[in-house]
Amino acid sequence: MHHQVQPATAVVAASSHAEALAEKIRTRTAKVGVVGLGYVGLPLAVEFARSGFEVIGIDVTDSKVALINAGRSYVKDVDNGLLQQFIDSGKMHATTDFSVIRDLDTINICVPTPLRKTKDPDMSFIVSASQEIAANFGAGKLVILESTTYPGTTDELVLPILEKSGFKAGRDFFLCFSPERVDPGNQAFQTRNIPKVVGGLTPTCTELGVLLYSQALEKVVPVSSTQVAEMVKLLENTFRMINIGLVNELALMCERMGINVWEVIEAAATKPFGFMPFYPGPGLGGHCIPIDPFYLSWKSKQAGIEARFIELAGHINGQMPHFVVDKVQNALNDRGKPLRNSHVHILGVAYKRDIDDMRESPAIDIAHLLLRRGARVSYSDSYVPVLRVDSQELFAQNAEAMAAVADCVVIVTDHSDVPYANIVKNAHLIVDTRNALKGMKSANIVRL
Repeated sequence: MHHQVQPATAVVAASSHAEALAEKIRTRTAKVGVVGLGYVGLPLAVEFARSGFEVIGIDVTDSKVALINAGRSYVKDVDNGLLQQFIDSGKMHATTDFSVIRDLDTINICVPTPLRKTKDPDMSFIVSASQEIAANFGAGKLVILESTTYPGTTDELVLPILEKSGFKAGRDFFLCFSPERVDPGNQAFQTRNIPKVVGGLTPTCTELGVLLYSQALEKVVPVSSTQVAEMVKLLENTFRMINIGLVNELALMCERMGINVWEVIEAAATKPFGFMPFYPGPGLGGHCIPIDPFYLSWKSKQAGIEARFIELAGHINGQMPHFVVDKVQNALNDRGKPLRNSHVHILGVAYKRDIDDMRESPAIDIAHLLLRRGARVSYSDSYVPVLRVDSQELFAQNAEAMAAVADCVVIVTDHSDVPYANIVKNAHLIVDTRNALKGMKSANIVRL
């Protein structure tokens, strides 16, 4: 296993609590807790169990807890067999009861941090998790927040709640921030081998955080503060959002000029330095890229700075579903059909390829806009059996059957299990927003 740090000497000086906790972590006798068992928390809990810790997962949803305790994973990146093995051996179990925190040595908070409609952060899950921890607190515990949030959350929000217990951070208990970097569906990079950034409230906090993660994960990267660690995550996702915004704007320009944007990007990507390919699409989805930059924007407004790049990229990316629907309308129009009463079939509705996550998926916006303009909408997606749009429930249909009868097929998510060649053969008209039909020739294909 990878032990990058053995901070024994520094920790001993800090406090007896730190020394005792470091010893428990090193000998894997520490009891590890993970609050929030979603696509971040569950894989993390499994990695801790894999490295020999006893792990208790805490979640407020009864159904999730029941599934985990039955050895059944609802997170695609967590293998059922592995989970079953840890449940059966007693290495891992899940509960909705926060009083188990009394017996834990370390607690990782992996709860969601959605944005409100007004684009300001909803901290209620972090607050309630912190309050539950404070209500069951004790000396010698390490608390690490992983939920993506604005810089300052750990110090300004979590710390005061935990210190109400009368314990002092850095002496009686230890507090860090470590941004989750999970990329659902990525086969090459998963929880274990994605480098883990961690920043503590004090140097001792950081050392203990690094020590814990380095028992289970391949590489740990310490930074000097919780704010630096919080900012790292926001930079990563803002970088992606702004570059996607740029390439989406380029796609709109190329459209007007009659240039194939995909060919442009492919040629530019042959440059071995100073360029990274990003690809246009129907809009941003997922819990990170569309949302995280607005934490930064919100916080910078409080500091009296306008985040102009973020706001602009957000505006361009937000327009993409409208652009796709206009494209469908124009493509039908060129074939003498109005969009109203036409049957439009959406191919793929998850926010990205080969996963079942619907959060912030542009497909929902596209379906909503199509319905609003009077189209009849169906969809297919082997990962998403039911799609809720406005107050309607749509059920997944067979892709090939629908392609043959629909007036237009729109590829919104390019899942790899779709028989694209057959779709091209049978469809009357296809609008491809993902370059899924790259290299295929047909007069019926309209590309983004």
